[in-house]
Amino acid sequence: MSASVLYDAPGPKARVRNRIYAVAGTVAIVALLAVSVLRLSDKGHLDPAMWDIFNYAGIRQNIADALLATLKAFGLAAVGSLVLGVALAVARLSDKAPVRVLATGFIELFRSIPLLITIYAVWVAFLTDYSLWALAIGLSIYNGCVQAEVLRAGVNAVPKGQREAAYALGMTKTQVMTTVLMPQAVRAMLPTIISQLVVTLKDTSLGFVILYPELLYSARLIASNTQVNGQYPYVSTIVVFGAIYIALCLALSALATWIEKRGRRAKTGIAVPDAAAKEIVLIADAGQALGNNTGGPDGPGITKN
Repeated sequence: MSASVLYDAPGPKARVRNRIYAVAGTVAIVALLAVSVLRLSDKGHLDPAMWDIFNYAGIRQNIADALLATLKAFGLAAVGSLVLGVALAVARLSDKAPVRVLATGFIELFRSIPLLITIYAVWVAFLTDYSLWALAIGLSIYNGCVQAEVLRAGVNAVPKGQREAAYALGMTKTQVMTTVLMPQAVRAMLPTIISQLVVTLKDTSLGFVILYPELLYSARLIASNTQVNGQYPYVSTIVVFGAIYIALCLALSALATWIEKRGRRAKTGIAVPDAAAKEIVLIADAGQALGNNTGGPDGPGITKN
């Protein structure tokens, strides 16, 4: 007998009803798509001429320039957000109350402000003539705050025994953070970090507000300044530029998967110096001993003289 804790197994009538709902939902979605395609076709948006505009050398060059501008802004924002995220995460985990309070206030402030407002404020107040840096800094501030919380959660998830073992070996707080805690936090939270980088990539589209010539800005220019048979090619432009964004996100996800697999192999496939290997073994053994000690200073595993 197989039973589920979360829900009861459907009976014969429920299974038939679920199949009917599934078929009806599928038919409704297909019908909606068919109606949409027919309406677009009637208005001429699916004519071959609407798609032939992307064979023009000028439009292709505009798309290539916009793609390069988008990748440039994303690269700066990705590096900036990761660096700021590490700094804020370490500051929020600091033993010094003023540093911890300032980091917490900074994170909560810029996580609460809409990203578009942050980008626009940086552009208007400081970098009116440098829209690339205004976009990159705005993205770095917001996404850095998010990455800081991700890294902080990863550090807190590391078993406490490993931290105590590292201190027992005479490591400083900086050494513990950089060599024991942060590498494990990054490895554990890598999928979430990459997911936030994908969000950062898509948020580069907000650059059109400050007139930065990224993909969305170029798409608006192409769609509003090109006429085919008296109509503007909005549908074909949306499809083409949407496909570019999807390809970029898929490429970033594939890179993340490759890095994650390589990281798993590196844990067993990379040779380390003898001194480092001995230190790692000592930390692991001491961490295991402290992790098994659940009874406090006088608990099991420790003999008190």
